[in-house]
Amino acid sequence: MDENIKYEEALNQLESIVRKMESNELSIDEIAVQLKTAQRLIQFCRDKLTKTEAEIQKITDSASQA
Repeated sequence: MDENIKYEEALNQLESIVRKMESNELSIDEIAVQLKTAQRLIQFCRDKLTKTEAEIQKITDSASQA
């Protein structure tokens, strides 16, 4: 996966994978590949959200101390 991907792009890719799976557009082989991709995208999104949450917390903590 591209390390420079943005959260919104990752989320769009995940949504696309879900749509394809729900509409039975993928073969069994493609499902396996797409599931692995989805796992990486989900982890990326979780990490991004965790980092952003920590940054927001740091900002609000420093603002409340000022």
